[in-house]
Amino acid sequence: MPDGLPSDQTLIDPPSGQGTAHPADSGTSGPGIRRPGLVLALLATATFLASLDLLIVNVALDPIGRGIGTRNLSDLSWILNGYAIVFAALLVPAGRLADRYGRKGAFILGLGLFAAASLGAALSGQLWLLVLFRIVQAAGAAVLTPASLGLVLATAPPAKVQTYVRIWAASGSLAAAAGPAAGGLLADAAWQWIFLINLPLCLAAIVMAIRLIPDVRHDVVTRIPDLAGGLLIILAVGALAVGLVKAPDWGWGAASTLGSLVLATVALAAFVVRSSRAQAPIVELGLFRNLVFSSANVAVVLFYASFVLQLLGIIQWLEQRQDWSVVRTGFAVAPGPGMVFVASLLASLLARRMSVGLVAAIGAALSAVGIALITLSTGGHDVHYASGVLPGWLIGGFGMGLALPTMFSSATGDLPPDQAATGSAVVNMASQIGSVLGVSLLVIFLALPGSDPHHGYAVAWWTSTALALASGLAALGLNARRHTPS
Repeated sequence: MPDGLPSDQTLIDPPSGQGTAHPADSGTSGPGIRRPGLVLALLATATFLASLDLLIVNVALDPIGRGIGTRNLSDLSWILNGYAIVFAALLVPAGRLADRYGRKGAFILGLGLFAAASLGAALSGQLWLLVLFRIVQAAGAAVLTPASLGLVLATAPPAKVQTYVRIWAASGSLAAAAGPAAGGLLADAAWQWIFLINLPLCLAAIVMAIRLIPDVRHDVVTRIPDLAGGLLIILAVGALAVGLVKAPDWGWGAASTLGSLVLATVALAAFVVRSSRAQAPIVELGLFRNLVFSSANVAVVLFYASFVLQLLGIIQWLEQRQDWSVVRTGFAVAPGPGMVFVASLLASLLARRMSVGLVAAIGAALSAVGIALITLSTGGHDVHYASGVLPGWLIGGFGMGLALPTMFSSATGDLPPDQAATGSAVVNMASQIGSVLGVSLLVIFLALPGSDPHHGYAVAWWTSTALALASGLAALGLNARRHTPS
């Protein structure tokens, strides 16, 4: 899914929490910028591309597998997990480095990395070479995403800052809706096109960025982040994913499986210890003493695991069990994410009438109801998409639109202003870790032995239902607030 569906409160703080950037040439913000609307369109388009690549590949896994000579889902899952793990780990340090050394340069660098990696991915004829280029692609996305937000804040006219941020954030929601259908159409021509399409768009964006975006003063007091901590979180999440994904092949008691899980545990412990001592940690552990922030992160991890488990499961079910084409599957999957934008508008209205925790919990419960309906409707032999999948998928998508924007926007509302932007990035990191868990769990469940081929999908979707309900319970913690002495 989307790399988060951020809302105004999540994004309105400067990326480093250190202060708002200003154009270097004039010492002013928005009014000194030529064509701020065109600059916004450029920044939103680049963010749209980064978000799109989190979803577009889901539908294309089957044609990619045929093209590179493997149909093993546990191997193909690394095309998704490699991207998500690196994007999650680099998002915070990349944002801080952009704040320190310059957001315009970081934005152009991110676009360049993204374009070069897209070309490499399209030319890859082997799985692990493709995964390597997906990792580089994720690094480019992690650089350009926070840099683009910083530039939006620096170039928006003061009276339109919140409007510009909403438009920037909406580009991620649009990517969620467009990703499956776009992936289906491009992969039907040739799977390489899902990567090649990025090249002209990125190159055009680089040319426009050089000409249109001003040199924004960077924040020289921003500390260089603890990059070793970033490597530890990559190792921890990656080793956990390896252990889970390969366990059905290796065996749960095999030394390689146990070794991967032990390595993940040790790396996570080392990450926690290092984060407690580093001057500029990737994750400030003190943030988790805040109940609202902790609840939001738990809720987001669980919800993303649930969503990815059902999304990729539905895609695999349509393509493998129903023998649907990649184009048909892409358009069939699109309505669910398409409901997110509609429901997110309602979520902001409901939040004025009831507690945000309750809004998020209702959304998570609707998502659980939707996937439960799909599970119950697809167990027979004569299954129709319109009656068996679509109703539950629409309900689940609507629930997601209520839950996720509320979780994201509420996560940092109780943090001090100088920690809000870092907290927002941590929640986005949590969403990608949830995505990795969802993909890994699906690989496990589809490898379960049994005479009924639907058994693995049913287990996956019931697990997704349980995860969504657990996410809703965690979201109730969003109602907690610190009580400061008057």
